[in-house]
Amino acid sequence: MITFPNCKINLGLNILRKRDDGFHDLETVFYPVQLNDALEVIHHSQHISAVEFTCTGLMIDGQKENNLCLKTYQLLKKDFPQIPAVKMYLHKVIPLGSGLGGGSSDAAFLLRLLDKKFNLSLSSAQLQQYAVQLGSDCAFFIINKPCFASGNGEILEESDIDLSHFKIVLVNPGIHLSTGWAFSQINPFPPTTNIKTILQQPMETWKTDLINDFETPVFKSYPEINNIKTTLYDKGAIYAAMSGSGSTVFGIFEKNTSPVLFSDKDYFVCTS
Repeated sequence: MITFPNCKINLGLNILRKRDDGFHDLETVFYPVQLNDALEVIHHSQHISAVEFTCTGLMIDGQKENNLCLKTYQLLKKDFPQIPAVKMYLHKVIPLGSGLGGGSSDAAFLLRLLDKKFNLSLSSAQLQQYAVQLGSDCAFFIINKPCFASGNGEILEESDIDLSHFKIVLVNPGIHLSTGWAFSQINPFPPTTNIKTILQQPMETWKTDLINDFETPVFKSYPEINNIKTTLYDKGAIYAAMSGSGSTVFGIFEKNTSPVLFSDKDYFVCTS
């Protein structure tokens, strides 16, 4: 069985406060974008181990045992010991450490795949409960529709925002940013206007009103990322912003435009 985990962008991202547990309360809108990994799971006929994991495409940093796909399998296996040994094949396309949620998406899609493949009959709410244990934005990919997110990103409310009549361009400069570092640079404060309210305004007003709080410290430390946002506006973007804690920047363009972008740079550029 094969599935194709997609990525997300953040429409606005406000860091409201630091909690006693060390996490932060935030508000944002997660919006799904069709840049996809590929993930396949098949029965492991030789039963050498509970799970055999192979990854191609972009290299995943860190120890193999810390991979979110392996943690996802182990999490379900604990409650459903009847899940057999499997082979997993992941082809990684979504850039890592980029603010696009690729790892979280892989984990959430794997939860859904294992549920279907092995007839676990889990509800969406149950899948979300498992997903939250794997990462703050994992639960969003269970729903995989535009959602207003609050809390640590795990409290989700479906949104009617629709960008299907626009072209979304993703630009990743290959800079891997640590989410922990990005949060350490933030001085939280409540926004003057709620993201929900701003998204009801004409998109032309988003440039000044719809803010990602991570941009100020990231742009200060990595001016190249700021230059990407500036270039997207220069090329006609109606709205441009960094996604999550970076380093991907996206631009929203009119559907019939075909901007020529960064042909002189070794950047990952994708249009959806």
